[in-house]
Amino acid sequence: MNVTRDMGAAMRRIHVGNALSAFGLGFTVPYLYVYVAQVRGLGAMTAGLVLAVFAVAALIVLPFAGRAIVRRGPLPVLLAALVTAALGSLSLGLAGSAVTVLASAAALGAGQAVMQPALATMIVDCSPSETRSRAFATQFFLQNLGLGVGGLIGGHLVDTTRVSSFTLLFAIEAAMFLLLVVVMVTVRMPHVPRVEDAPRSARGSWKQLLGNRAMVQLSVLGFVLFFACYGQFESGLSAYGVEAAGISTSALGTALAANTLMIVVAQFAVLRFVERRRRSRVIAAVGLIWAVAWVAAGYAGLGHGSQEMATAAFVSTYALFGLGEAMLSPTVAPLVADLAPTGLAGQYNSAFALVKQLALAIGPAVGGPMGASLHAPYVVTFLLFSLGITALALRLGSHLTVAQDRPWVLRNRVVARGGTAATSVSAEA
Repeated sequence: MNVTRDMGAAMRRIHVGNALSAFGLGFTVPYLYVYVAQVRGLGAMTAGLVLAVFAVAALIVLPFAGRAIVRRGPLPVLLAALVTAALGSLSLGLAGSAVTVLASAAALGAGQAVMQPALATMIVDCSPSETRSRAFATQFFLQNLGLGVGGLIGGHLVDTTRVSSFTLLFAIEAAMFLLLVVVMVTVRMPHVPRVEDAPRSARGSWKQLLGNRAMVQLSVLGFVLFFACYGQFESGLSAYGVEAAGISTSALGTALAANTLMIVVAQFAVLRFVERRRRSRVIAAVGLIWAVAWVAAGYAGLGHGSQEMATAAFVSTYALFGLGEAMLSPTVAPLVADLAPTGLAGQYNSAFALVKQLALAIGPAVGGPMGASLHAPYVVTFLLFSLGITALALRLGSHLTVAQDRPWVLRNRVVARGGTAATSVSAEA
């Protein structure tokens, strides 16, 4: 019972940490381009390089982060990432030259990238398999809520005529990271096996991970997921909406708000549905939902309806993407954890985060130009990618064990066979 209580207390702090980090990022991420290009007067080229540096820094540090998490545990790695991100954020708010801006962005990007697998591994360590889906759904809910609230407040604080208003934003972001350090140092993590505790044959290496066929297939599927959805939100899809569908900037903001609102409203209702479904089938269903979303986008930009109908269809596209995201959050991350051998969740989480970063780096580069000028090919291409998600998910399902694809089945068997044990646990509680 004490172990369960400690795990619950740790999980609450982890969720607070997720909310704080997302809240801090929401302050700055939407305004980073404007800050560098216009407020600091460094031009569009430097602003574009800053966004590229975020991706490059993540790609550099993530392969090493997984190994560090496995060897040292997720908490020390998270604390180091938070301090690095705080220093990067604060220096970014004070930077006045291209060199200092790029160096600060590299520190902030590296810290942010390492936070993700570290926090995910802490969730794995603090949640038994029967509650893991709910834990990751809560994490996703709080992240989106934090980003939305942070962006809303930040938008009321910034003034493009005053550099000091942006310095304040980055200082608040740094303060959120440092506050998270204070919260996290109080976490009592349960003892979980580390790489030194595992048999030599099970110790982590990239060769061993690449030999895990199901993990490789999930990584390919993950790349397509992030490339076809997240990689298009603020690049290809928004460009397509403006150029092909004539969507106004205010309507684009409404579409983004509809995405967040769908996640916040639907997350726990969706959770009740997906908890008793095969994980591979849930992911396959997301592909079909996103295919419908791209059909709606096609109607918005290529149809001949009124502007009001086009706007409604475009907003629906973002809302449908949000529904799919709500279905994925309690599905994909727990599956990554269940595919990892004992003690290697950190490495598998980092590998999947690396795949995500690759998709987010390539997605805008491909989708942006297509969405702006090749309207019909753009929609058709990503409609096919969405259908590809369904095909890849069904194929993945054939390589998953019952415990990985249908974890509730084994839990039901344990309850059915172990009534005495279950009763004794309840008595101890």
